Amino acid sequence: MASILVIDDEDLVRLSIGSVLRRAGHRVVLARDGEDALNRFRTARFDLVITDIVMPRMEGIETVRALRGAAAEVKIVAMSGCERAGASLYLSAAKALGADAIMAKPFSPAELNSAVARVLRSATAE
Repeated sequence: MASILVIDDEDLVRLSIGSVLRRAGHRVVLARDGEDALNRFRTARFDLVITDIVMPRMEGIETVRALRGAAAEVKIVAMSGCERAGASLYLSAAKALGADAIMAKPFSPAELNSAVARVLRSATAE
């Protein structure tokens, strides 16, 4: 299975996503924000990065740009809660800057697994 880096500043969300992905057989590393993620990204190889957009310190948009600069081949899924004003604009910006897929929170475990499988399939098809 895949090696996945999950970035979200909300502990419950980060842990829940990690749990769903581990149950699906993936190796998962968790990060609290973009800075934490980039530090982890420098020392390990990941097939996929799932990042929240609205976070303190280093937001997801900056993280997507930094990841694209460091490893253009890594697959990225950007996610954001639509209850916050402008969340759909953030997701659109993330897609324009290189996210391979976007997801609006909340989403079900099945939706998460489906998006992950779709993005990973596209990586092997290239």
